[in-house]
Amino acid sequence: MRASVLVEPGVIEIRERPVPTPGPGDVLVRVASVGVCGSDAHYYREGRIGEFVVDQPIVLGHEASGTVVGVGAGVPAARIGQRVSIEPQRPDPDTDESRRGLYNLCPHMQFYATPPIDGALAEYVTIGSAFAHPVPDEMSEDAAALCEPLSVAIATTRKAGVTAGSRVLIAGAGPIGIATTQTALAFGATEVIVSDLDPQRRDVATKFGATAVLDPREQDVAGLHVDAFVDASGAPSAVLAGIRAVRPAGTVVLVGMGAPEMTLPVQTIQNRELVLTGVFRYANTWPTAIALARSGRVDLDSMVTGRFPLAEAEQALNADRAPGSLKAVVRVQE
Repeated sequence: MRASVLVEPGVIEIRERPVPTPGPGDVLVRVASVGVCGSDAHYYREGRIGEFVVDQPIVLGHEASGTVVGVGAGVPAARIGQRVSIEPQRPDPDTDESRRGLYNLCPHMQFYATPPIDGALAEYVTIGSAFAHPVPDEMSEDAAALCEPLSVAIATTRKAGVTAGSRVLIAGAGPIGIATTQTALAFGATEVIVSDLDPQRRDVATKFGATAVLDPREQDVAGLHVDAFVDASGAPSAVLAGIRAVRPAGTVVLVGMGAPEMTLPVQTIQNRELVLTGVFRYANTWPTAIALARSGRVDLDSMVTGRFPLAEAEQALNADRAPGSLKAVVRVQE
């Protein structure tokens, strides 16, 4: 099979690799669509994200969909032919975290495209059968792949405690910010305010339902008194401003990939009894993601602004640098 391989930072090659064999409990998936995530671009350009370092060739891509074409021992043959959205993780079911249902925090996690585990920019992949989620016929291959970033948004929105009537501030109108905007509205938020430096991205946020947008250089958010603040930018200045925008007993959720350390307004957090937490991937989100996409309450297809064949995976990894780009996908079989 063909696979797009990151040989070293900045160098992508299309290589021939053996088709993987599904182990017990696994399915073999013929990959259709793979979304490009900011983490893929980080690995491609810098060769690392924090403690995760690329020290050998690796296949990128963890937002994936496809069709089951083979099964391992213990998996019903009836699964062959199913169109699926891949939840790209293999937790150890025997860890304390997995037993508590927090399998995303499993210390022995094997996650697609996180060194040294290969990802989905290849014609075939294997995954545990429970992590290959069947999707309805009317869902596109691209939307099925983007259930992955939608799952990040769902995990974020749950952590933020968003419910009917919530007022939410989101910093950053990239893919996760836009997915979280839609998810917060689907969860019942009546106000979703999106902050971004880029006027094009602010326009995109409005298109996807934001009730207000603002330029943080021109408007101080401190007086908003929102129920929840979500940072999807990773910018320390956005985090500091957002914390001050939250009402007493509100919630702050950090999901953007930002600085490994930053100074926080501890007195504000203490005096307002704010809950501050992070999001690391997701757990138990795919049924909700598929339901939201199927219902039309979240529009994943419209988030796609560029489609590339596997041979042009490198261009897809650089698509985020193009003005107006939101989400690039690689159509592996084209």
